Amino acid sequence: MAEAETTRAGFAAIIGAPNAGKSTLVNALVGRKVSIVTPKVQTTRFQVRGVMMRGAAQVVLVDTPGVFSPRRRLDRAMVAAAWDGATDADVIVHVVDAAAQLKGSGRTVEDVERVIEGLKTHGLTAILVLNKIDLLKREELLSIAQTLHETGVYGEVFMISAANGDRIEDLAQALVKAVPESPYLYPEDQIADLPQRMLAAEVTREKLYLRVHDELPYALTVETESWKPLKDGSIRIEQTIYVEREGHKPIILGKNGQTVKWVGKAAREELEAELDCKVHLFLFVKVRPNWGEDRARFSALGLDFDA
Repeated sequence: MAEAETTRAGFAAIIGAPNAGKSTLVNALVGRKVSIVTPKVQTTRFQVRGVMMRGAAQVVLVDTPGVFSPRRRLDRAMVAAAWDGATDADVIVHVVDAAAQLKGSGRTVEDVERVIEGLKTHGLTAILVLNKIDLLKREELLSIAQTLHETGVYGEVFMISAANGDRIEDLAQALVKAVPESPYLYPEDQIADLPQRMLAAEVTREKLYLRVHDELPYALTVETESWKPLKDGSIRIEQTIYVEREGHKPIILGKNGQTVKWVGKAAREELEAELDCKVHLFLFVKVRPNWGEDRARFSALGLDFDA
């Protein structure tokens, strides 16, 4: 009788400043899109888990909200969620936008320093991942890596480009070695633990950010209100886009409703590809003043209202 293959499984927390490329890296390692990606900072609002399979190893990648200086309740809850993901993980990956670090962009450098101080405070060691290496020269990368490694909070350093997949397999193998021997934590064919209704809402929120990135009010949210399988195998989905002020509605709707129509079409096409069936998507825009102070909404996102 053949001996059963030893399996490994564990959690890897992906932390870093907003827009460092954390979600892009998670999607690249999983091989499928499990986390939305936009040019807008602080896109990820809660922990998203993507499941990476490599041989007999399963690494659950926890894509955390960016670590930054919080100003509002939602900000504080997002930062708390990031550190919760880090302290509970078997291994921590700190993703740094190397190009922004080289430029010395004030906010980016401050956020990187904030992560380093957080690692020291929690007594944690991380893997340093310098992202967007295709934008820098080798000597520039080595200089950044040396400076950051001297902080004493990093065990290993990897230089990658999450967007084009350069050198991410070396990182994947390091994560495999970092998780313990264990039975798998999720079914082998599962790529994420995000409920379909929430995934659908995230897809629509991504399309909103991509369409009206510059004008879009940060304080908006999307909720899937109805999910109804139909007899012909299709799904009817109704979603509400909540904004905080009446003046935000025209931005979402666009002239003659063209903006929300584009968002709906783009979201529907992606959902049809993901769900492998026809989708009937209906979007509504409503005003919900101060939804960012709604305790129930925080609970739905898995965030701590009192963080």
